[in-house]
Amino acid sequence: MTSRLIFATAALLAVVGPAAAQSDPVLPYWASISVDEARMRKGPSPDVPVIWEYRRKDLPVKVVARHETWRKIEDPDGTQGWMAARLLSRTRTAIVTGDIRPMREQASASAAIAYRAEPGVVGRITECNAGWCLFDVKGRKGWIQTDHIWGD
Repeated sequence: MTSRLIFATAALLAVVGPAAAQSDPVLPYWASISVDEARMRKGPSPDVPVIWEYRRKDLPVKVVARHETWRKIEDPDGTQGWMAARLLSRTRTAIVTGDIRPMREQASASAAIAYRAEPGVVGRITECNAGWCLFDVKGRKGWIQTDHIWGD
């Protein structure tokens, strides 16, 4: 009886373990803040000090580590700390870096400019290829070069 229970448990873990691992993306991966206010902490616990409070929904972050229900993230300025996983979304976003950047009608430096995005503007990314991402800022869409954004 005991050996059957051990075998059944081992068989269940063999099936459930890999399935759970497949749902977790490989580190590092891109995410975004999914709430209007989120706190970054020094460690993976609500009992440790807050490093930073973000008040910018959709801000892109890079997830660099996991610990239970916590994710260690890096923000666009390079600051790292821990945030509760429930405050993050897998929605792909990016933030414009450097100067005012053109958003083009096609993924080409010679394409017409549809819009211009100021540094710090956050938008959603729906697809990327060959050094360009389709960038959507509140319904205004255009192709932006990947070296002009952080979060690609």
